[in-house]
Formats: sequence, C-alpha cells, structure tokens
Amino acid sequence: MQLGMIGLGRMGHGMTERLREHGHDVKTYDPAVESRTATSIAELRDQLDKPRAFWMMVPSGKVTEDVFRELLQVAEPGDTIVDGGNSNFRDSQRRAEQAAGRQLHFVDAGVSGGIWGLEVGFCLMVGGEDEPVKRLEPVFKSLAPEGGYAHVGASGGGHFVKMVHNGIEYGLMQAYAEGFELMEHSEFDLDLHEISGIWRYGSVVRSWLLELLHSAFDEHGNDLGDIAPYVEDSGEGRWTIHEAIAENVPVPVIAASLFARFASRDEINFSAKVAAALRNQFGGHAIKAAQQAKSSPDPR
Repeated sequence: MQLGMIGLGRMGHGMTERLREHGHDVKTYDPAVESRTATSIAELRDQLDKPRAFWMMVPSGKVTEDVFRELLQVAEPGDTIVDGGNSNFRDSQRRAEQAAGRQLHFVDAGVSGGIWGLEVGFCLMVGGEDEPVKRLEPVFKSLAPEGGYAHVGASGGGHFVKMVHNGIEYGLMQAYAEGFELMEHSEFDLDLHEISGIWRYGSVVRSWLLELLHSAFDEHGNDLGDIAPYVEDSGEGRWTIHEAIAENVPVPVIAASLFARFASRDEINFSAKVAAALRNQFGGHAIKAAQQAKSSPDPR
C-alpha cells in the first residue's frame, strides 16, 4: 500500500522503515531530513496515487496544527489525513469535522512503542470512520505486532485511549521509582541492578518498563549518577486527570504521579521551606540555613 509520511523523527523514521520492510510504498517529507522523497507537502501529494493517505508524525500542538491546516489546502476530496502524534482527543474531534467539511477523511492513531517499535512493532489505537480505517488496515497491521492493533471507536477515540494509556504509564513509572528509592535508602547493601534483573522473571511486577529500568542500571550504574532528577511530562497525564474530573472518576495514583513529576523540577523546594518555617514557629523546632542544608550529609 502507498502512504505519505510527514515527519521523520525517531518514531516517524522507525515507522517508515518498518512499513517498507513489509512491502509498502512510503513517500516522505520532513524539512530537516535530507533522505526525504519530497521537498514540500504539495510535492508529496503529487507523488501519491488517489485516494491518498497522509500520515502526520510530528510533535503535538502548534506543529501538528500547522501541518494539518496545510494538508486541508493541499489534499483533495477522498484523501485521508492520519494523525499519529500525541494530540489531545478534543483537537482530533475538531480536526475530523474540519476535514469532513472539505470531503477529506481524518483518522487519529494513538501510537505506542517508542524507539523499539521498528524492531518489535508499534501498538496502535485507532479512531475514525469505518471506511478510511478499513482501507488503511494493511498499514496498521504492518506497523503493529500480532494482536497490537484495534479500531477503538469514532473520531477522537484513538487519541483518547492513548491519553489514558499514557496516564497509566505515569502511575506505573512512579511506583517503580518509589520502590527503588526505598531500596536505595534502606539499611541493606542492595544491588538494584540485580534486583531489577530477577524481577523480570516470574515476578508479578515484571513488565517492559522493568526491563527498560534494568537496562538503565546497566548503562548508568546502580545510582543512575549521570541522570538529573528532573522528570518532564508531555501533557497526556494532565489531560487524563482533566477528563477524570469532568467524568467524576477518581484517579488518585495518576494524579499523584503527575504531581511527583512537578516536584522533581524544583531545585529549591519552597513547600519544604514553608513546612520547616511553620514547625519552627509553632514548636520551636530547629531550622537549617540554606547553605547548611545544601552541605549537610545525607542522614542515611
């Protein structure tokens, strides 16, 4: 099958290579990559047979919106636009309506697999109308490992499911992080690399994330010494919590994991200063000067 891939970053490149390995004809556009087949989206259009399929694999937000708006002008009736990025599902619903107004199809594809997808496949959660999704199923099934693709619902459904998927991921990662921190601070001389290794076999907490953590200890050492304690978020956890509030669904683990990421970004934790000041005020508890706190030894 033929496809136009827009965006050749780590994910887009891996997806393009996997599709080509499965016999698909993939034309490409990325202004930052010399190996592209087209130098513009209009040229990409002319390299594809009708009805065309354009797959956006670009950063969510403004970049996705800009590319989508250009495709609305360039694509022709009957063509399909696929958004494989981490867009907000509300934006995907809006884009589906805008595309339909120009007689275009819009499909939102939640994609999970990261840099390993080329080798092991990408999990695909797809939303959109039946006809364009069915027509593109050869592409979806080539990208996904066996059993790793589903048409989950109407427009926006794919990105909604991917949003929840990433919210769950936040909670899983935080649980591992807290458990290993407790072991790192314990009275025992524990080999965290060894422990993460044995938990991969037979343990009820074994998972791909645990395998990746074991690889990280392998690469960076037991203390992960060359990694800064700063955890970014790309938006899906926030969106998950927002929707949970709207639907009156409690998601305390996901919420706490997002707040833990926020806390990791404070070089100076002001809330801890407030708590220390209050303890001093009401109980006369000693406080440490800022420089003293920085230079004090670890209480372990």
